Amino acid sequence: MDKKVNVAIVGLGFGKEFIAIYQNHPLVGKVGICARNPATLAEVGDKFHIPQPDRFSDFPSILGRSDFDAIHIVTPIGEHARQSLASLEAGKHTACTVPMGTTLEELAALVRARKKSGKVYMNMETAVYTREFLYAKRLAASGQLGRIQFVRGSHMQNMGLEGWPDYWLGFPPMHYGTHAIAPLLNIVGANPDSVVCHGSGAISADLAGRYGSPFAVETATFRLRDCNVVAEATRSLFETVRQYRESFDVYGDKMAIEWEQIENEGTALFEGGETARRVFAPDALELLPASIANFTKKEQIDDPTHVSFIQGAGHGGSHPHLVHEFVSAVVEGRESAIDAVTSAYYSAAGICAHQSALAGGTRVFLPEFEHQ
Repeated sequence: MDKKVNVAIVGLGFGKEFIAIYQNHPLVGKVGICARNPATLAEVGDKFHIPQPDRFSDFPSILGRSDFDAIHIVTPIGEHARQSLASLEAGKHTACTVPMGTTLEELAALVRARKKSGKVYMNMETAVYTREFLYAKRLAASGQLGRIQFVRGSHMQNMGLEGWPDYWLGFPPMHYGTHAIAPLLNIVGANPDSVVCHGSGAISADLAGRYGSPFAVETATFRLRDCNVVAEATRSLFETVRQYRESFDVYGDKMAIEWEQIENEGTALFEGGETARRVFAPDALELLPASIANFTKKEQIDDPTHVSFIQGAGHGGSHPHLVHEFVSAVVEGRESAIDAVTSAYYSAAGICAHQSALAGGTRVFLPEFEHQ
């Protein structure tokens, strides 16, 4: 592709955080926006100087616009698979916030659609582009961790707090498990073969009845394909007390990393024997174009009062890395680092874990998405 990439962002809650990053990316041309609420569309469009023809009040209108090469979907979870599928079928490069979908059938359909379209698909998983994870990846790549022996992740938050949309209430914990699971699979470089998951505790009957999901906490262990490492992930959403924690721990035979217990206390680094110290991972600015590097900083968040940032610690400076990888994949004519097959495993791991928990801890095998 010789020309710059024109991108339309769908959903202007969390989605508006990406507008300025795309506008400042050297490989991006124009940026469009889409929202159903006319007031939101006007307010955000004016703030970011989006021309009127590039403001959309409905998703299908973007699909017919040949001047937009790519669509970035940042809508409620129930829309992800349907809109991603429509985008790929319309010949658009497609980025979508997590999860990829909420059923195995949706994931398989998206893998097939990506192959048929030949377009880029990327699941915009913040957890594998945080400054902390990129730091751990550098340690692993350099050999400083040694042989990885075990990985563990958790994502614990209280979505019963005021400010979250109603569709979240009672949501199965592992159906939004990618933040806890993706870093584990990514750093080991293996896909899950099967999972055993147990539900713990119980949420109130009114919440449990919404999705038929009774558990306060779900904890899973994943057997990885062609790998002797086991991954463990824990997820909670309601009625479980914990400061927000979106974590990963990695244990090697030379070094180990544990996520901070309390926000802003620093990551624990263990270096052989009993040696331990706290570290604060630097931003990996060398991976970004200079024009968007500053967007790793918390102060660049457009709306710091949004609940996803109050609980999500600014997503670890991941946003410009996500944009850069997506746009670069489009321009370079390659699949993204979090392509359709990889994304399907990230989401399917949680879906199958929830199935296992509902079945009392029965082992559930994941589909082989490479063969869809």
